[in-house]
Amino acid sequence: MMQAKLPPPPFSLGELRRQRRPVCDVNNEHTERLSPLDRLALAITERVGTMGFFFIILTWTVLWLGWNFLAPKPLQFDPPMAFVFWLFISNMIQILLMPLLMVGQNLQGRHAELRAQSDYEINLRAEREIDAILQHLEHQNALLYRLLAHAGIPVEQAELPISERDGQTGV
Repeated sequence: MMQAKLPPPPFSLGELRRQRRPVCDVNNEHTERLSPLDRLALAITERVGTMGFFFIILTWTVLWLGWNFLAPKPLQFDPPMAFVFWLFISNMIQILLMPLLMVGQNLQGRHAELRAQSDYEINLRAEREIDAILQHLEHQNALLYRLLAHAGIPVEQAELPISERDGQTGV
C-alpha cells in the first residue's frame, strides 16, 4: 500500500485575514486630500473639457465676429478685419486656462494612480486567496488519496469516467 505524501498544511483563514489590509475607497481618500484650490482646478478642468464649453466659445466667437462684420458701422465696437480686442480676449482665456487645465490634469492623474494602486492591491489579495484555496484543495486531495489507500481502494478504481467528471451523461 503506497502512502501519499501530504503537502504542507495550507494557510488558515485567520492567517489570511491577518495579512489582509482593509479595502479603502480611493475616491473618497483622494477627495479628502484636495485643497479648495485643487477642487476649483478640477471643477474648471471638468467643465472646460466638454462640448458645452466648446459651443459657448464657438457661439461667442460667431456673435463677436458676426456683429463686427454685419452690424451698422456706428454700432460696431471692433473695426472690421482688425480683431485686436477679440484676439486679446481669446488669448487671455487661453493663457489663463492652459496652466489651470494642467493642474487639473495632474490632479486627475494622481487620482488615476491611486485607483491603479488600489486595483493592484486587490488583484494581489485575490491572487493570495486563490493560492490559499488551491493549497486547501491540494491538501484535501492528498487526504482523500490517503483515505482511499487506507480503505484499500486502488486510486485507479476511484477515478470517475471522463463523462461523469465533466458532469455529462454518456456520449
